Amino acid sequence: MDLLKREAYAYDLPKELIAQYPLETRDASRLMHVSRADGTIRHRAFSDLISILKPDDVLVVNNSKVFPARLYGEKDNGTQIEVLLLNPGADGSWECLVHPGKRLKNPQWLKFSPTLSGYVGMGDEEGIREIKFESDADFWSEIHRIGHVPLPPYISRDDSDHDRDRYQTVYASQRGSVAAPTAGLHFTKELISALKAKGIMICEITLHVGIGTFRPVKCEYIIEHKMHSECAEISEAVASQINAAKESGRRIITVGTTTTRTLESFWGPSGLESGIKWTNIFIYPGYQFRVTDAMITNFHLPESTLLMMISAFGGYELIKGAYAQAVAERYRFFSYGDAMLIE
Repeated sequence: MDLLKREAYAYDLPKELIAQYPLETRDASRLMHVSRADGTIRHRAFSDLISILKPDDVLVVNNSKVFPARLYGEKDNGTQIEVLLLNPGADGSWECLVHPGKRLKNPQWLKFSPTLSGYVGMGDEEGIREIKFESDADFWSEIHRIGHVPLPPYISRDDSDHDRDRYQTVYASQRGSVAAPTAGLHFTKELISALKAKGIMICEITLHVGIGTFRPVKCEYIIEHKMHSECAEISEAVASQINAAKESGRRIITVGTTTTRTLESFWGPSGLESGIKWTNIFIYPGYQFRVTDAMITNFHLPESTLLMMISAFGGYELIKGAYAQAVAERYRFFSYGDAMLIE
């Protein structure tokens, strides 16, 4: 199998295994425990993490916060247009996607509410447009009032007020993501407290999830895929903590692919660096991980960059077998689905 071909990451997934709603309790989800050392696969509960992790482990999480980035506006003729906000510009404008794009063939104004309008320009080759807002009210107050939780397209229902809480990690604090760092959705405040009491250090980094994380791979050879940049930040304190942990032999366990990409992006000649930067790192088999020793992640879409990343980390054949078992054992897939720990 040519691991540089997109088709190597295809797998059959029954539609009914795509989780449409979160479980009532966050840490009641299942946890597939995958060992790279001996190739074993165990089926656990996510709450078992407290007994699996070691007292000197370091858990790194992405504290980015999802905002209601999906807006519905109207053209002058009443045609409804969906707008997904992506990245803010320095001048107050935003990058965005619009749907259906064919109904917005010219730059024009859209009205989102009595106090919020936006002027939408034309798109680039990727369909990304610029929108400039005019508001008679506080911009963010209005966005939180009228905006919708940007649930991914494989969740085939409208968002609800419940999603504003559940499509968000309990430690989210830095507003900026249009998709949740979903591996973190399984953690409760109680589980985090128990992990800390066991001696496990928890460090927070930030990567604001944009289309770079979830845009599909369309080219036959994955090395031709263009990753879109996403803004990431690591503080000096966290970089120092992780560098010290690495030097003392403690394991660095990343929660989610976004956390993994951030740490790997910030690794330099003298260790983990701090600061803010835009990263478009694309990790696929052949990549040598510098920071990550173990990873907690959800189950990802076929032929996605996320599946390619965990195949690089866990080993292609082991991950392929794990996914086959997940389907056979009726695990729940994708954002509101179950989790996997790869050690």
